[in-house]
Amino acid sequence: MNATSWITATPPTPNGDLHVGHLAGPYIAGDVLRRFLTADGRPAHYTSGLDDHQSYVPVRGFKDGRRAAEDVADTYGASITDVWSRAGVEFDALSRPRRDAGYAEHVQEFVRGLHDRGHLVARTRPLPWCGSCERWLYEAYVSGGCPHCGSSSNGNACEPCGRPNDCADLTDPSCVPCGRPAVLRACERLYFPLAPFADRLAAFWQRVAMPPHLRALCETMLADGLPEIAVSHPGDWGLPTTVPGFERQRIYVWFEMGPGYLWQHGLLGFDPQGPTDHLGTPESRGPVQFFGFDNGYFHALLFPAQFLAHPSRPPLPRAFVVNEFYRLEGLKFSTSRRHAIWAHDELVRTPADVLRFHVLADRPEGRQTSFSTGDLARTRQHLSDRWDGWLGRLFDEVTKDCDSRVPDRAPAGPAWEQLRERLTRTATDLREAYGVTGFAPRRATALLNEAVACAHDFQHVHAHERGRPGGEGAHRAALAAQLAVASALGAWAAPVMPHAAARLSEALGVAVGRPVDAEALRPLPAGAPLGPLTGPVFGG
Repeated sequence: MNATSWITATPPTPNGDLHVGHLAGPYIAGDVLRRFLTADGRPAHYTSGLDDHQSYVPVRGFKDGRRAAEDVADTYGASITDVWSRAGVEFDALSRPRRDAGYAEHVQEFVRGLHDRGHLVARTRPLPWCGSCERWLYEAYVSGGCPHCGSSSNGNACEPCGRPNDCADLTDPSCVPCGRPAVLRACERLYFPLAPFADRLAAFWQRVAMPPHLRALCETMLADGLPEIAVSHPGDWGLPTTVPGFERQRIYVWFEMGPGYLWQHGLLGFDPQGPTDHLGTPESRGPVQFFGFDNGYFHALLFPAQFLAHPSRPPLPRAFVVNEFYRLEGLKFSTSRRHAIWAHDELVRTPADVLRFHVLADRPEGRQTSFSTGDLARTRQHLSDRWDGWLGRLFDEVTKDCDSRVPDRAPAGPAWEQLRERLTRTATDLREAYGVTGFAPRRATALLNEAVACAHDFQHVHAHERGRPGGEGAHRAALAAQLAVASALGAWAAPVMPHAAARLSEALGVAVGRPVDAEALRPLPAGAPLGPLTGPVFGG
């Protein structure tokens, strides 16, 4: 029996709508992996949630004219889940921290347990304070220069370099709501020292699959000495701690997310606080986690240290799938700065499968890439001209010459054998590009394009069979060969473009959701009826 794979995607913050950059990051990519594994007969669960307790939620409310944080979270949370649905991103479980009964207690008990075992310590250290707002400043409430790279940064973590800060070490800190300079005042908070876990984290990094950029971040932080991380802040949004003496402080939302991932798994029917033995061997049962590089330190250092400290010893991840920043007009997509093309708007203009294909082909894997509406339009035109053009001509010829039935001649001849061998290799490469170990959506879309290009060329070369005296049999065999490729495309493209692939499979009379393998290239039964292929399939 195949072990179940657990796939996670970082819960987005409901301080704005999802933008195209979000879709190019964790969410569609994780859905691709889940669809591939499921079609392959390997059970997979895909989970995420909403990051309701981020301080960016009340800050968005303040910027919107003192709008209630609850209203911000609810409004944008509904928008986010709607976009996922419209984009074909399917989750097996979603956590809703402010709605899920027992969630708060689960997180609070996890944090309290770490404190009771001596892993959390009280420290009195400087923290920015705004006298005008009469507010302690942390995370979204404060901005300044990153102490590590010098970039503009909010508190607690820097997006550009991915490293944590302690808020007070920001250069020239200022209050985000009012813009005034902050002053530093002593504040007692709970801290989580990472240094005691240095050796075990280093051993974990040797086992887990991760890209070099994230590995460089981990090893640099280790060489510099792992810091102590503030895990509570004086504030009025988020989960209160239950640690004696700190009940009026809130749990740092990124410290909440570690046990939050376990809660997501608990929504699938398993004990969120205990080991996930049902996932198979200890080496394979950990999750495959999708996230952006700016969230890398949390996933590669903070959460694993939390799990190492907890007595239930939840399994550590087995793979990190990391995307870099997706840019728009040279700048990073940003919800808080409203520099974005909103996904719900683009999904009105562009079919979901076209958008999925484009952002996966342009996915920022190991490099930053940049979105443009012109590039998206060219992708759609390519799918229409090359993919749908080939399929339209194929179905037209089968309708005219074979009465909309699979030809009575099987694919044959040297050209077919060469095409089949080439596409068999493509199937092997696709399985690698879709799988956990070699996951590479950019490569997968390139391989799909190559398969269609092979069929497109085959079609044009063998169109002349129809005009040969006595060439009717060869013509029908060439049509049967192309139908076999179309059948394979219905399986091979499904993780990327599920709706279009399903329409194609249904028109061919083959099962939807078949494995991505060379078996999908099997010729269709002679005489089998074909359904109508009306309108565009892949190009929308």
